[in-house]
Amino acid sequence: MTAFSNWLRSFVPPPLTVSKREIFYSCVGALIGLMFAECLSRYALGDVNLWFVAPIGASAVLLFAVPASPLAQPWSIIGGNLVAGLVGVFCAQNLGSNLGLAAAIAVATAIGFMFVLRCLHPPSGAVAMTAVMGGPAIHALGYQFVIWPVLVNSLFLLALALIFNNALRHRYPHQIAKPARTTDPLPSERLGFTSNDLDKALSGFGELLDINKSDLADLINQAKVNSFQRQFGDVRCAEIMSKDLITVQPTTPLTEALNKLRELEMMALPVVNEQNQLQGLLSIQNFLVPRGDSTHILNPLEEYWAKNVIDIMSHHAPTIRAEQPIGDLVQLFSDQGLHYVLVVGEDKHVDGIITQTDLVAALFELKLAEAVQA
Repeated sequence: MTAFSNWLRSFVPPPLTVSKREIFYSCVGALIGLMFAECLSRYALGDVNLWFVAPIGASAVLLFAVPASPLAQPWSIIGGNLVAGLVGVFCAQNLGSNLGLAAAIAVATAIGFMFVLRCLHPPSGAVAMTAVMGGPAIHALGYQFVIWPVLVNSLFLLALALIFNNALRHRYPHQIAKPARTTDPLPSERLGFTSNDLDKALSGFGELLDINKSDLADLINQAKVNSFQRQFGDVRCAEIMSKDLITVQPTTPLTEALNKLRELEMMALPVVNEQNQLQGLLSIQNFLVPRGDSTHILNPLEEYWAKNVIDIMSHHAPTIRAEQPIGDLVQLFSDQGLHYVLVVGEDKHVDGIITQTDLVAALFELKLAEAVQA
């Protein structure tokens, strides 16, 4: 009985780790997208065709509720619906005497093509079935059904999803992490799991997971960071930052700023206003410009004698809050390759700076203290 009870309990899904805000926005996005899709379907087919509205409704669930899913990406919806539409119309025209068999063959064949073309989109199965069993209005369209309304509705729903998700600052399309600049593993992988380890695990799992490898690696790395914070979470950035900062202002002459960088042997200087509020960053890289087809080379200083810092500074700088745990620095300094992070408070007031050296020294002291206590 215990085994049977456990089997029954497996039918109950675990709670979703999503905020009420995201649930609300998912519903709003689907509402807007489907209202317009319904209008297009009515215009194309002369009436609301439930066979077609159904697959678009399923697409809306993916595009607005789980935009990070590989099944919800632009090529998935466009490629999947196009392939399914073409296969469905072909089966309807050549196997139409037995609609049930034709629909089954259409869906199965569409799935095969979607796997090969890497555009798996579950609602596309309903598109293939619609082409076969949608009735006279759809059969009369023939292959035009693939373009209008399938492709048009798909493009319109995708356009709304792009606007809506990016307005909410979701990463959509959900981009895969950029490859490393060298052939060496990322710093976080050199003592932990590697990309090859993840490939072997996914291959051995034997089933398709609704998450791309990059996101899965990010989740594992975040779990490692959370574990780190659980051990060292009491230490905040404010405790290890340097407070004596050398800064420049936007109106500082470039010759003066460059002399500071040389004398102090620094790679960058924070740019602040008179109220010590962060305005940007001046680094050695800001003095580099392209010359024709060549790589970046250092500008002759004479070109900048009459200019100020504001003319070439970067308006963005890596920042962190003083109250954040030092665990938040790990990936910034490792995989993102940063050498320093500015600590800012209210109103972008610059409170200090943390370098890789500061973090290494802090971790050494914490481990040393832990060893003494043990």
